[in-house]
Amino acid sequence: MEGKKLWGGRFAGRTVGSVETFTASIDVDSRLYRHDIEGSIAHARMLARRRIISSREAQKIVRGLRAIQREIERGKFPFSPVDEDIHMNIERRLTQKIGAVGGKLHTARSRNDQVALDMRLYLREELKRILAALEGLRRELARGAKRYLDVIMPGYTHLQKAQPVLFSHHLLAYVDMLDRDRERMSGCLERVNVLPLGSGALAGTTFPIDRAYVAKLLDFPRISKNSIDAVSDRDFVLEFLSASSILFVHLSRFAEEMILWSSEEFSFIELPDRFCTGSSMMPQKKNPDVPELIRAKSGRVFGHLQALLTVMKGLPLAYNRDLQEDKVPLFDTVDTVKASLGMMREMVEQIKVRKDRMLAAAQGGFMNATDLADYLVGRGLSFRSAHALVGRVVRFCLDHHRMIEELSLNELKRFSPKIDKDVYTYLTAEAMVRRRRAVGGTALTNVRRRLKELRV
Repeated sequence: MEGKKLWGGRFAGRTVGSVETFTASIDVDSRLYRHDIEGSIAHARMLARRRIISSREAQKIVRGLRAIQREIERGKFPFSPVDEDIHMNIERRLTQKIGAVGGKLHTARSRNDQVALDMRLYLREELKRILAALEGLRRELARGAKRYLDVIMPGYTHLQKAQPVLFSHHLLAYVDMLDRDRERMSGCLERVNVLPLGSGALAGTTFPIDRAYVAKLLDFPRISKNSIDAVSDRDFVLEFLSASSILFVHLSRFAEEMILWSSEEFSFIELPDRFCTGSSMMPQKKNPDVPELIRAKSGRVFGHLQALLTVMKGLPLAYNRDLQEDKVPLFDTVDTVKASLGMMREMVEQIKVRKDRMLAAAQGGFMNATDLADYLVGRGLSFRSAHALVGRVVRFCLDHHRMIEELSLNELKRFSPKIDKDVYTYLTAEAMVRRRRAVGGTALTNVRRRLKELRV
């Protein structure tokens, strides 16, 4: 009967319109249509293989499902909130198209294991795209490191000038972060790739189904072991949201640096006009809106993780309707991650680096103080004694408005007779970078070695 719920046999009355509107998820989960149809086709074929339905019935179901997919893709599918979600919309339409045999498709399955399957199929597909986008950004950062291989910039701690580093070394720090992000996403993909279909509503099914055959058709290397867990598990979504949140920590930090570096106060880089906007009032403004939005979207992704953690934390086993609220966090995070990775890659590719400005900034702020201490350690002082001595040198320079390298040899010798004329070769930004050759340090030899490992 038209308008009658497919699950409504035990109900005497119809669901009121306000409840239908409140409980419907078709406006959100319609994007799962391909995955729902793919899973249904595999299920129908398995039912026929096990002689639960006839081969002719399975063929009719498969043809009907493919016709429905074409309708959806052509924008001709009659979506209805009365049928609540994408699963029931497709089943209703299948019955309309092929008759009562369409009702046999749901034999030996529940919406509980069906939606778990659809979400795993969806996330598996999207994770592969995200991993490709991660690799694209990672390689663009590595190419940027190669392009600006020997550019020196100030390194910071506490946002105070600390020691000179190679700009390429700085970019490669983000490559290492993305390597960890890639490992997390790859691990998530492995745990997503588990077939839940066949778990039924929570207890499995009495029909002689062949889950291994369905797993083979859908390319799942593993099958869930516990039907209760399979329908109530959203760890794979939480894990993806968690990995995405950590990724956005990294994207947000890099976005913040691009915002700082492109400011007039830093002027280390220039962002292309296409990634900036102007002011409606101040004609001189060039605002770094794209990195600002990436920085802001971290809050959105973090919020989705917190939202689903809150949904999941008190749910008794097995399935509860609360789990309908898993889709907005998942879908929006997928969209946000893909868009932000793409924009970040484009920006990295096109930024202009102001080498002279970076080098000039790397030559101030007493960033050679540690190297002077190291010089003294090489001449027999303990590091703590050298540290205290150089602190007095810095204090003298501050009082007299001078830099360490501007002091004469006689002035330096007043602090320690161990200082000789070769000290000046230790105090340039180039020398400070060159000497940091320990594995993982900023020396050019290390950066070249890392780029070779990355095959850039």
